[in-house]
Amino acid sequence: MPNHLATETSPYLRQHAGNPVDWYPWGREALERARTEDRPILLSVGYAACHWCHVMAHESFEDPDTARLMNELFVNIKVDREERPDVDSVYMQAVQSMNGHGGWPMTVFLTPAGEPFYAGTYFPPVDRHGLPSFARILRSVSDAYHTKRERVTQTATAMRDIYAAASAPMPPSGTLGPATLDRAYRGLAERFDREHGGFEGAPKFPQTMSLDFLLRYAARTNSAPALAMAEESFRHMARGGIYDQVGGGFHRYAVDAVWLVPHFEKMLYDNALLARLGVHLWQATKDPEVRRVTEETIAWVAREMTSPDGGFYASLDADSEGVEGKFYVWTEREIDAALGPESAAIKTYYGITPAGNFEGANILHVAGDPAVLAQRAGISEPALRAAHERARGVLASVRERRVRPGRDDKILAAWNGLMLRALTAAARAFGRAEHKALALANAEFLRRTMVRPGGRVMRTHTAGVTKIPGYLDDHASVALGFLGTYEMTADRTWLGLAREIATAIGEWFWDDASASLFDTARDADPLVTRPRDLPDNAVPSGTSLTIDLYLHLAELLDDAILRQRALGILETLAEPMARHPAAFGHALGAADMAVNGAVAIALAGDPADTGYRTLDAVVAGHYVPSLVLAGGPPGQSAGIALLEGRPEVNGAATAYVCHHYMCDAPQTDPAPLASQLAAAVRAPHAASRAADGASHG
Repeated sequence: MPNHLATETSPYLRQHAGNPVDWYPWGREALERARTEDRPILLSVGYAACHWCHVMAHESFEDPDTARLMNELFVNIKVDREERPDVDSVYMQAVQSMNGHGGWPMTVFLTPAGEPFYAGTYFPPVDRHGLPSFARILRSVSDAYHTKRERVTQTATAMRDIYAAASAPMPPSGTLGPATLDRAYRGLAERFDREHGGFEGAPKFPQTMSLDFLLRYAARTNSAPALAMAEESFRHMARGGIYDQVGGGFHRYAVDAVWLVPHFEKMLYDNALLARLGVHLWQATKDPEVRRVTEETIAWVAREMTSPDGGFYASLDADSEGVEGKFYVWTEREIDAALGPESAAIKTYYGITPAGNFEGANILHVAGDPAVLAQRAGISEPALRAAHERARGVLASVRERRVRPGRDDKILAAWNGLMLRALTAAARAFGRAEHKALALANAEFLRRTMVRPGGRVMRTHTAGVTKIPGYLDDHASVALGFLGTYEMTADRTWLGLAREIATAIGEWFWDDASASLFDTARDADPLVTRPRDLPDNAVPSGTSLTIDLYLHLAELLDDAILRQRALGILETLAEPMARHPAAFGHALGAADMAVNGAVAIALAGDPADTGYRTLDAVVAGHYVPSLVLAGGPPGQSAGIALLEGRPEVNGAATAYVCHHYMCDAPQTDPAPLASQLAAAVRAPHAASRAADGASHG
């Protein structure tokens, strides 16, 4: 008989609707039952693409005896962390405080008031590898709650103190300036893996935001080592097993240090961040491999992750047929059967062996430098590239006949905003109509479905149902996506929407008392604390996204309040960013804009005219960190400070390259515009910092 999850829209929650556990979704009904019956709460948090979540579900939540014990002793609540990042954040803080680490599935035991007093992650069905069985944990925790209440209360009180400290006002931590960025660069350089790219050892995550900061730093200071770290990391990932060599798109992370064996889930947000990094890296280097991989990633999103109405789905599972990675791996025999005479060259290219590199099968990866592999295969490099392209099509066709991994088809506003921003950047840089069309369809979907009057954004849309008031990251990500759409189209409608959402952020998420932003709106259902996650994690924090948004809008609109708020928060983060740069990658990108200033481009003219498009293409072809772009006819510039007083010259489309509203000579010719862009990117103090950066490269 279905439990209380049967009417939920989250695919992850629906996966558990048939469990013998009497699961509730997070809400008043479950919390009230716990209070009325004086029962502790068992909170289980996971997500649809989580491999170990599935393992614990099969071992414990589907087991009648374990379920009976859970139902007798606890009120059981199941949460999709992607739907409720507020709940996840609050209780992940407890898991990390009590254990020194966290992860999913997350298992937390709460008092009826929602206060955590014991926490962990995965628990096995029997005592194993030093972990107690889940049943043992259930009995011990229940016994402690009923017979050792004083100890439970002490733990809950200690957690209250931790929560209070985390939500306290934040004083300035240091001076935000060039030295902040220099220290952050050196910190990342010290952790860089010079042999395989990325940072440190296994497991290895893309850390895309840190790579994006390195790319910014390279452009600002002309630091060849910083550029090499970003470029080499992307190339190692693109050639590794973490990248789906057949279908495009990146897996979540590598379990090793060489990017070979991935955790096979695919997340929309990873691919959004990596696609945008790929666009920026191509602008900086014009590397054709970077462009190919970026465009293949976008093609995967269009093909497999896009709903009929333009929204982007959340993730693909790591498992198919109950086996992790089964959809993606190949035996040598399968490659021979699929490719026939060309299999020898492709086996060399992908490093395929009879024994395989993963549980008797092969994870496809580029097994070395393509020039060396071509020589090894006895053919020219162009011939190997052509054979590889043909093989991808054949293998994709064969793979389509396999049982596909499950897809989480919920549409999350924050992740869609991240992908929209990447797509608008790709559409401008690569000039491909299909990228622009995909971006516009998504922007229209978000405007139509996720944005409410007054600029409030909803969190999730699944199976036709839009629900859950959005969090800070939902608002900021969608607004940044709309700003990208404005840059792509010069349609002021999108700028107006971004501005409206920014106003809503100020009304609902800004706190005057602490001069900071919280992750939940002031009218949200209360939790044991109001979450405020400042570090960037797998996705940028809501705070760093909002700083980014505020600085962009402040430059476009000359809005002193938004600028002041953004700079105030950055001042509180100055020392943490410099000391722990890997935890503040996106915030460091915003700090670059604050310290070095935006490179602001005003394009005056009709966006439909050839001259305007030519100038726009010049801007889009350059990597410009902290770019702020305003465009359109001068007669429509009212309210856009960057465009005001910057007319067309002699009736021709005209570009102005500006810094702090001081502009270079207006240009109607693309050649001098390119020179102005190159000069504008460099930081005022670039020469001295470049020498310093090179010494740490």
